[in-house]
Amino acid sequence: QFAGKWFLVGVASRCSHLAEHSHRLEATAVVVALEGHSVAMSTFRKLDGICWEIKQRYLPAKTHGRFLLKGRGYSSKVDVVVGETDYSTYAILYYQKGRSISVKLYGRASRVSDAVAEKFEQHVRSVGLDEDVTYYFPTYGRC
Repeated sequence: QFAGKWFLVGVASRCSHLAEHSHRLEATAVVVALEGHSVAMSTFRKLDGICWEIKQRYLPAKTHGRFLLKGRGYSSKVDVVVGETDYSTYAILYYQKGRSISVKLYGRASRVSDAVAEKFEQHVRSVGLDEDVTYYFPTYGRC
């Protein structure tokens, strides 16, 4: 049900890089495919005027709706949890690396309803983040 095309609509994070470069956010599309028991996510975004595809593999955890994203090095694993989704219009995912947590809002379209945006903001507040570290992505300029 989760497979297909999504758009990154918003993210809440205390990431300093995101805060410093939030004025340069570009529309970001994601294609999700199921490969065996894992989830392959291909993110398409523009960096320095060039479209890039970033591929990631989310490995299933023992609990339904939880995944592990492994990076390079021992301490670079990210726990991913599906917080809420209806599969057809939106998905809210939590990403936790060590003590740092971020929340991402994905939509099947580049815009979501006000009700979905409010759900996202409730999830953001539930982990101690607020609107000061919440960023919405533009709907234009995608790859």
